[in-house]
Amino acid sequence: MEITGIQERRYVTDDLNTSDIAFQAAKKAIENAKVDPETLDYIIFAHNFGNVKKGAIQTDLVPSLATRVKYDLRIKNPKCVAYDMLFGCPGWVEGVIQAQAFIRAGMAKKCLVIGAETLSRVVDMHDRDSMIYSDGAGATIIEKVEEEGGILAHETATFSYDEAYYLFFGNSFNKSHCKDVRYLKMQGRKIYEFALSNVPKAMKECLDNSGVAIGDIKKILIHQANEKMDEAIIQRFYKLYGQTPPEMIMPMSIHKLGNSSVATIPTLYDSLVRGEIENQSLNKGDVILFASVGAGMNVNAMVYRM
Repeated sequence: MEITGIQERRYVTDDLNTSDIAFQAAKKAIENAKVDPETLDYIIFAHNFGNVKKGAIQTDLVPSLATRVKYDLRIKNPKCVAYDMLFGCPGWVEGVIQAQAFIRAGMAKKCLVIGAETLSRVVDMHDRDSMIYSDGAGATIIEKVEEEGGILAHETATFSYDEAYYLFFGNSFNKSHCKDVRYLKMQGRKIYEFALSNVPKAMKECLDNSGVAIGDIKKILIHQANEKMDEAIIQRFYKLYGQTPPEMIMPMSIHKLGNSSVATIPTLYDSLVRGEIENQSLNKGDVILFASVGAGMNVNAMVYRM
């Protein structure tokens, strides 16, 4: 808790896989948005490890998890295109960016963007880094509307020259475990330094391109990786403008939900709009800055007006 801010975390029950909780989130999103699922043009599913059954040592990616969600939603329309995105923790944000690109290009009117992961199935319980990881799923309908607002700017980058393997698959720290079974591993110090150096810059470039003044940001929703790291990123971001962060600018959910990778931002946003985070709220017209960093190493940011 002192290092990461995590008090609790959530794991799926043994009978559920990533596509199962993704379907649950997708169904709720469709109901909340009051849309006919047959009118969806795209289902974009961000995850990283596919379905890993309890006790299994292989991932299951055939058919794609997006196709499985479409099947579970019983969508008949073959022109509803379903595909998976492997983009590290920033996957859901990148999926939203792709959805709005399809819409602006006239290729779509409605998209379902999902971020879901069951990290409990791929962590080494003999590695203390596994304490931060959890399971979760979030889904959003991205739709073309006539009102002002929506995505005002976005920024994405992949740093791979030296940084590609900061997150990787490796053997258990328990030497008696099978060497052919691998688990999610990370170079924590290098990721921390990378994030503090590159995420604030991406956030600034995105905000500058949006035309929104830093004082007009209502909330910053950042990937719930590590509370201390997120706080340091926000400090550095505001320092780039010669300012200090306002109080309550950064809602957090990591305390109870842990780090669920691609699911952290959509579940955080859902909790925020539902008024489930104490002393935090959003209103129509508010400007939100989204930002994420993760395996790849990928960084992205997005300015959104409600």
